[in-house]
Amino acid sequence: QVQLVESGGGLVQAGGSLRLSCAASGRTLSRYVMGWFRQAPGKEREFVAAISWSGGSTGYADSVKGRFTISRDNAKNTVYLQMNSLKPEDTAVYYCAAALDWAGGSEYEYDYWGQGTQVTVSS
Repeated sequence: QVQLVESGGGLVQAGGSLRLSCAASGRTLSRYVMGWFRQAPGKEREFVAAISWSGGSTGYADSVKGRFTISRDNAKNTVYLQMNSLKPEDTAVYYCAAALDWAGGSEYEYDYWGQGTQVTVSS
């Protein structure tokens, strides 16, 4: 199995940027489709972005399209989420997740999860 550890969260003003990282250990990352999800207080966890095994295909939630970019470096066993033009409604705990098959936005298809990193956007 694979272990996932997120980092890069923090407090940022609206309009600012953050880059989240998700480091994998235990198995080579290239075996997995990777996704980012987020959960705001009192809300359900929601899909943010996903990337295919080699990075050739990506998918985004409408709410982040054009502002967030998912990427991966399989040589470094790391997946990234570049977040630009952040809004207060982006405040949430962000999780990375791994799936053996293409899972897209369906969180139930992901097999492994990190512990999450907090992102807070102030207005």
